[in-house]
Amino acid sequence: MTGVAIVGAAETTELGRIPDASQLQLHADAALNAFADTGLTAKDIDGVATAGSTPVEIVHYLGITPRWVDGTSVGGCSFMIHVRHAVAAIQSGQAETVLITHGESGRSQVGRGGRGAGTAGLAQQFENPYGAMGPTTMFTIPVLRYMKEYGLTHEQLATVSVVQREWAGRNPRASFRDPITVDDVMASRLIAYPFHLLECCLVTDGGGALILTRAERAKDFPQNPVHILGTGESAESPMISQMQDLCSSRAFRVAGSEAIRDAGISHDDVDHLMVYDAFAHLPIYGLEDLGFCQKGEGAGFIADGNTRPGGQLPLNTNGGGLSYMHSGMYGMYALQESVRQMRGTAPAQVPGAEVSLCLGVGGMFAASGCIVMGTEATV
Repeated sequence: MTGVAIVGAAETTELGRIPDASQLQLHADAALNAFADTGLTAKDIDGVATAGSTPVEIVHYLGITPRWVDGTSVGGCSFMIHVRHAVAAIQSGQAETVLITHGESGRSQVGRGGRGAGTAGLAQQFENPYGAMGPTTMFTIPVLRYMKEYGLTHEQLATVSVVQREWAGRNPRASFRDPITVDDVMASRLIAYPFHLLECCLVTDGGGALILTRAERAKDFPQNPVHILGTGESAESPMISQMQDLCSSRAFRVAGSEAIRDAGISHDDVDHLMVYDAFAHLPIYGLEDLGFCQKGEGAGFIADGNTRPGGQLPLNTNGGGLSYMHSGMYGMYALQESVRQMRGTAPAQVPGAEVSLCLGVGGMFAASGCIVMGTEATV
């Protein structure tokens, strides 16, 4: 039990294509919506965490005077790690009320900065000379090995996208909502073998924000609190070619097991699952590395209908990065859906859901953060 709860959560007013807002304005829009969700103002915030932008930019733009800041930026799972660090800060008294923001002009590229490694980084020296062109090419390395080792078929990989679109069809804010079939996925344009267009994430604009504080203050806020039950984080390598095992993410395994242990739960306690899905193979790795399936069985678990609406383990119920939205660092949107499910306000609400596990990835299996949330302070 952490004694910390999420009392505010909101995404930007719009999602998708937002050409009239800079990246910093997206951070601010999400933060202001989270303030409205709680009744707080910038004066009530004494801790700020963010990625993409820096906490210095956020506190200046919003007029916050913090006594705790966190600029951890390790890709799309940064926001899960921010939650973990915020929990520690609140528990230790370093902060009372923490704002975590995300804003990203991934599609419109308005005011978007970056922290590139130039030509001196490890990946720039040892992978890029071989023609790597970012995630669409680099993520092919592990999935091709996985297909060889475990017999993953193109049809099974396509099924991940089909099931996620089923969930998106229930979500009015999802970018793509029309049903698709395995044949549709396999007929879509090949991007980088074995990925077809519909097995790759969206490229959108948007953002989100969370507000955390001590659970004992939860009665002071209008929304149902979402209790943080457990947290975990880890990292492996900036080079996907140097993964310990191309068929399994060490960062997933460490972050996930740490969060589950911290929460004091079993796999049977989990009612709802979010696994970062920049590409269709990631939910398969997540199911296996978290221990919900044995190695090589994740794709079959999805194909058998276990994660679709009405299945035994609802997965990526907002539609995920494949159909809901994906601005580049998707972790905030996965966290937002876990919060909605625990509040009982999700468009595709899982009946009776009391525990949600949210797993994020940073880079190409480079880092991971995992958060277990619950409707109650203990399970």
